[in-house]
Amino acid sequence: MKKGGIALFAAGILFATWLLIRLSIPYLAFNRYTDFLMTKQRVYHIRTWRISFYVHVLISFIVMLTGLLQFSWYVIKKYPGLHRRAGTIYAGVVLFFSGPSGLVMAFYANGGMPARISFIILSLLWLYTTAMGWYYARQHKWMLHGAMMLRSYALTLSAVSLRLYAYLIDVLNIPIRPRTSYILIAWLSWTLNLIIAELIIRKLAKTYPVKKELTHS
Repeated sequence: MKKGGIALFAAGILFATWLLIRLSIPYLAFNRYTDFLMTKQRVYHIRTWRISFYVHVLISFIVMLTGLLQFSWYVIKKYPGLHRRAGTIYAGVVLFFSGPSGLVMAFYANGGMPARISFIILSLLWLYTTAMGWYYARQHKWMLHGAMMLRSYALTLSAVSLRLYAYLIDVLNIPIRPRTSYILIAWLSWTLNLIIAELIIRKLAKTYPVKKELTHS
């Protein structure tokens, strides 16, 4: 990806992060009738779900921002300490907060069993790829580390793609039932991101054939 494309992508992520923060602010009132929570009245009384929801929603911007710093060559080369600290924060938040809370919420997802299965798989893959990315960093296996972190961040961005697909279906007025639409979006939100991540990883492996370990993670 050329510098212009990278800058555009980074700007897009920053804009999406800003939108997520704006969407999260109303939940600071801890009112059970706020926006999305209107659809979760049957489970709001479940303390585990309720805590998981607020944890997941209110710290989502942290993984978005720290994850973005993982893929800046400028930061990696010029400020390696910042890269390591951001990576540690990213992994810590995903493994101990966002990932587990997302997994709890997945079992109560709207859309029935098909959507729940999708979100459960997403959460487990997110935890796995992040844990392996951290593990490879500790082992100084940088190419494997980079590949796993790319997969992890692709799954992180499912929060953005899910809302984007929902917006497009609404704007384009696509004739599809709400439940079917939600199930479709639940699967597309992370599978397409992961496919793109794999294509990038394999392209890098072809560009730098000496480092083929990228594809064997």
